[in-house]
Amino acid sequence: MSAEPPLPEPAVTDRLDRIEDRLSRIEARLGLAGETVGSPPRRPAALDREPAPSSVAADAFEVEVGQNWFAGVGILVLALGGGFMLTLPWASLPPALPTLAGLAAAAGLYLLARSWQRNFELVAGYLRGAALALMYCATLRLFLFGARPALDIASPAAPVLLLMAVSVMAAVAVRRSSPWLTALALACGCSSVIAVGSPWLVLVGLTALSIFAALISVQRRWPGVALAAIALVLVTYALWAIGNPARGGAFRAATAPAAAPEFLLLYAAAFAAAPLLRRNGEADNPSTIAVALATCALGYGLFLAHTAKAFRETFAAAHVLGSAIFVGLAVAYWIRWRSRVSTFFYAMTGYAALSMAIIKASASPEVFVWLSLQSLGVATTAIWFRSRLIVVANFLIYVAVVLAYMVLQSRETGISLGFGVVALLSARILNWQKHRLELQTELMRNAYLVCAFIVFPYALLHLVPTKLVGLAWIGIALVYYTLNLIVRNPKYRWMGHGTLLLTAAYLLLAGGRKLDPAWRVASFLLLGVTLLVVSLIFTRLQRRERAAGQPLEPES
Repeated sequence: MSAEPPLPEPAVTDRLDRIEDRLSRIEARLGLAGETVGSPPRRPAALDREPAPSSVAADAFEVEVGQNWFAGVGILVLALGGGFMLTLPWASLPPALPTLAGLAAAAGLYLLARSWQRNFELVAGYLRGAALALMYCATLRLFLFGARPALDIASPAAPVLLLMAVSVMAAVAVRRSSPWLTALALACGCSSVIAVGSPWLVLVGLTALSIFAALISVQRRWPGVALAAIALVLVTYALWAIGNPARGGAFRAATAPAAAPEFLLLYAAAFAAAPLLRRNGEADNPSTIAVALATCALGYGLFLAHTAKAFRETFAAAHVLGSAIFVGLAVAYWIRWRSRVSTFFYAMTGYAALSMAIIKASASPEVFVWLSLQSLGVATTAIWFRSRLIVVANFLIYVAVVLAYMVLQSRETGISLGFGVVALLSARILNWQKHRLELQTELMRNAYLVCAFIVFPYALLHLVPTKLVGLAWIGIALVYYTLNLIVRNPKYRWMGHGTLLLTAAYLLLAGGRKLDPAWRVASFLLLGVTLLVVSLIFTRLQRRERAAGQPLEPES
């Protein structure tokens, strides 16, 4: 078939115009009139939509897992595999050969990390950590794990070589500004001292690691490193203190050297003092509070356990020293940062250490006297610290001491009267310096006064003969009224009222059965006269008040 002759140019133009008109009508009917024939093809509506947030999040999570997590876990598995290979005995090989192979592998990983630093920074960091860990394991392989160790773990070379390996790790960690590599170096340092097991090496080595961790955590602002170091150092000390079972030792409390527990106080002081070196920052931020809590709870807890088990002869002296250190830290935090929470933790730990020393050094019931006097001293220092937390905690401890005395002592010796005096003095001190404590309520002062109101009648009930109980309680009421006249505080007046009512109730309930007729008559007469005199006095005072338009007594 022959080809059709070409159309003339006007005919082609006319046909294109008709096609364009037809397309325009079709587009107008379909709602696509805004587009032109020459415009790029329209994408489907589904492709023009933004991806759903869930889809974007899923893609980002998949990238995180596939790129970062898999790399980290993969390198961790490889490092563990290399470490496990170094722990095999390899009896047929020369003793030093596995160490050399491990060092060569570590060098290769480190060089690979350097070459990948620019293009694969995250993976390079993981490789660097694996190389350092493998280097340490290879060094440790010289002394342990082999069928025939290349060197004796008790030889002088052991601490020197292990110290060199840990120093290299710490230097790389600091140079790379890597907190997790620093924590790895600290972990290897702790494992080194416990592997050698020499008491003085453990104690001094942990001291060096504590100071290094405290300084680097402040200098580089790595609070996580300080918390990790506290856990590592204390766990290492605990393993050594129970006989070093990691080296196959029997479970027994370490009793030498004699100054071992004091090193725990040194570790605690190093970690606690580090935040004091900050140039700026908040008085109580979460990291500082976490360090204070860990140092007090874990550090002092381990100190208490070890001294109670293995150092009973020096227990009291050790805890007096611990009290001085922790209270000193509280003072330093208050002066430096006006800290409230950290000051509370360190102060209460110091007070607890002093209580332990008192309990150990004093016999019962004298121990309760010293504990009550300590409560008075704590209330005084709480005023200087402006700490309502210490005031509340001290009151709870005071109540616990009083209850313990009442439960444990079968015979009253007069110590309860001291408890009452301490309660009155504590309430007076809190009232005197209430502006320093910024107390908004009278709750704590009233609580101490209530304790005194209960303790004095309880003490006299057990101290004086039954026939004189009513008369003794009337004497307490008169003392309260005298205090009201001296300090011009109506709370003492109400305590006197309450004591007289309590006396009346006692005489009505117990007077007929326990008192001789003569003493019963004398008690009722004296109580009646006292109530009448008090009523007359306050009637006269109220008349003066109405005349002058002034209250009876302002509270002071």
